Amino acid sequence: MTKHFDFTSESVSEGHPDKVCDQISDAVVDYLLKRDPQHSHIACESLATTNYVLLAGEISSSADVTDDEYRDIARRVITRIGYTSPDIGFSAADAQIDVRIHSQSKDIAKGVNNATDDQEEQGAGDQGIMFGFACDETPELMPAPLFYAHRLVEHLAKLRHEGKVDFLRPDAKSQVTVEYDGDWNPVAVKDIVVAQQHTPGTLAKVREFVRAIIPDVIPADLLRNFAFDNTCCHINGCNDFEIGGPNGDCGLTGRKIIIDTYGGMGRHGGGAFSGKDPSKVDRSACYMARYVAKNLVAAGLARRCEIQVAYAIGICRPLSFMVNTFGTGKVDDAVLVRMLEEGKVFDFHPRAIIEHLNLQHPGQGWCYESAASYGHFGRPNFPWEKTDKIAEIRRYLGL
Repeated sequence: MTKHFDFTSESVSEGHPDKVCDQISDAVVDYLLKRDPQHSHIACESLATTNYVLLAGEISSSADVTDDEYRDIARRVITRIGYTSPDIGFSAADAQIDVRIHSQSKDIAKGVNNATDDQEEQGAGDQGIMFGFACDETPELMPAPLFYAHRLVEHLAKLRHEGKVDFLRPDAKSQVTVEYDGDWNPVAVKDIVVAQQHTPGTLAKVREFVRAIIPDVIPADLLRNFAFDNTCCHINGCNDFEIGGPNGDCGLTGRKIIIDTYGGMGRHGGGAFSGKDPSKVDRSACYMARYVAKNLVAAGLARRCEIQVAYAIGICRPLSFMVNTFGTGKVDDAVLVRMLEEGKVFDFHPRAIIEHLNLQHPGQGWCYESAASYGHFGRPNFPWEKTDKIAEIRRYLGL
């Protein structure tokens, strides 16, 4: 008999202060790439606190963007999220927005534009280790605890935006605990935690409403034995949650990297995604590693798969690869490593990643701003979520 165990992941809504900053930073990336996709090099950080936003970083581009344009980008994002009332301490219309952006370091630019191992190639924008992960726990090939934690806060935000309910405010957090059998099959949801910002005097309504929408998000077979009382379903455990968003807590770009990826189920190299153009391999190579892992699982070659790739600044070829299928692989992991090293099925040179995944052209059914909340993985509109390499992988392996 296999031993059961639990695993927990958390998510936050688009109105969480850190996510506000991620979305502003990625809206800047989208704006510049639409105007100068070839030469925009972007590292934009945001900070948000009570009625205040700071944009800082290094940007080089032929697009001549003024400080007022950066402020307009931030106000548009804040408005879209729903921070439009001055009485909650953070408002798009009257927040002070400071811009402290300067040009990219020439030393970094030289490393990216002139790869030391191939003068015709694009070098990696930094050193680092990047991971990608996929598993067969959900149709989207994502870990179940994170996937359902995302969907809970995303669904609440959707109902708020649609005007189906008038007592929810933008900030929210969720946490889902899933019970597994010993073979990594999800068998039940054990605990759900939600903290939802709300208007004054509506705590009881919020608790009733959140409990009611849980079955709309989580499959019924995982909720068969779930107790919707306070023993397993914890809604606003600190009672009132009226003060939230950047007024309740200072937000920063890049502080939700586990929520952005696999909820702790897969490893993380430490680099954040938001605010960076795709020449930064800590963004683009993570997307590529997810793309590879997802295609391998979708091809039926493993139930679980993790990819690691390492780079050095200014060098276009990856330094190393690792593939781990956790004992679920149909072929040896070393064979899959050789496939990646040869670069015939998946090319991890920075320029090849950008071109294959079309990462310099957001706006064609996807954008970086939309990736900056509810996870960068597990939604089909992103190009790195395609499973279009299955036949090619199987041909390479002679299957």
